[in-house]
Amino acid sequence: MANILLLANINCDRILRLDKPLQTGGRFHYQDGGLRLGGGGANTGLGLVWAKHNVSLVSEVGSDDIGDWILAKASTLGLDCRLVHRFSGNTCEMLLVMTPDGERTIIRPQRPIFELSHAPNWQQWDAFYINSSANGADIWAQDAIDSNPHCKVIAQLAKDQRKRPCHVLIASITDMQGRCNQAPWQFAQSIAGDALQYFIVTDGDKGAIAYSVEGEQHVPAVMAEVVDTTGAGDAYAAGVIHGLCQNMPIFDAMHQGALWASFAVATPSSIPGEALKKHLTAS
Repeated sequence: MANILLLANINCDRILRLDKPLQTGGRFHYQDGGLRLGGGGANTGLGLVWAKHNVSLVSEVGSDDIGDWILAKASTLGLDCRLVHRFSGNTCEMLLVMTPDGERTIIRPQRPIFELSHAPNWQQWDAFYINSSANGADIWAQDAIDSNPHCKVIAQLAKDQRKRPCHVLIASITDMQGRCNQAPWQFAQSIAGDALQYFIVTDGDKGAIAYSVEGEQHVPAVMAEVVDTTGAGDAYAAGVIHGLCQNMPIFDAMHQGALWASFAVATPSSIPGEALKKHLTAS
């Protein structure tokens, strides 16, 4: 069991299920799939809770009824939300437009800028995961690296070129398109700094490649029937974090990520489903 701090969004997702794939200028019918808890904080955090880790979330929601609903739901499911900031204003719903093939388009409102305050005491944390555009995330990450050599820092590649000091940097192949004009390892080092040990690039059912100073290695995906791809990347990161907290070699941790992602895409939700919970209970 590890103490894991997640810096990630937590959302109220509204699901719109279309009758056919999206195309420009088209007309579509939809079914309202209702509201569900989502965002990287929930999608990554809940699997880790089910794996018996202590998971605390750093995020922000509005001081309104939707914000109350998000925090009540997340807390009931086992996430420690005491570090979630409440801003003055409304928490807007995130729209997830789902097509019959399981693909999704995300439409989200502009968020207020999230300014992190003083970094926590890193001695109490075994892992710190970053999947947020919050200002100050890089300072927290570097402080964690410098303060506690036993705290594993894992980060998702940002949508822009901001620094992400970490031991393990994760990106999808689509995140890399048009951004990497050098060798992947050198690119990752320019983002993550000297502490970087591994750069993981995922590519859906083609698996993932781990780059390091020693070279690269491919880890295959775990095949599954795709129902809903929302949250697959978050579940993959959760599996990797779990593996690293279990002191697995990086390639075994990546297999855990692939396995957890396979459960995610086979579940009609963004948060991990009952199949992952049953797997972890039986392990």
